[in-house]
Amino acid sequence: MANPIVLFDGDCNFCDSSVQFILKRDKEEKFYFTALQSKAGEELQEKHNVSSDIDSMVLIDGDKVYYKSGAALRIARHLKGLWKLSYIFIIVPPPIRNAVYNIIANNRYKWFGKKEESCALPSPEVRKRFL
Repeated sequence: MANPIVLFDGDCNFCDSSVQFILKRDKEEKFYFTALQSKAGEELQEKHNVSSDIDSMVLIDGDKVYYKSGAALRIARHLKGLWKLSYIFIIVPPPIRNAVYNIIANNRYKWFGKKEESCALPSPEVRKRFL
């Protein structure tokens, strides 16, 4: 697949909101999505040697795999609006960027909750972007 793929925690409300945020601002429909826990997500993790215990956002772009803040910033640079300017933070060393990312990731269930039920089905236009 030529388009970048975003792998996300399908049980996380914050992660789901992040996917919705990307969908709304990705007017060129560049990104595709799949949950880490899905069959497609598991196959992509295996194909790209992504650890099965990963619990962060993962961006697969061609043969390259990006994690945590690196994934988020690379996604943001392709979004509509001022979000693309956040890519400037790529100059911040990854250990510092990821420390901030980890604070949010480690508290995401506590702060934003975990999915208790299945989600509503997206429209056909949006559904085609999920693997």
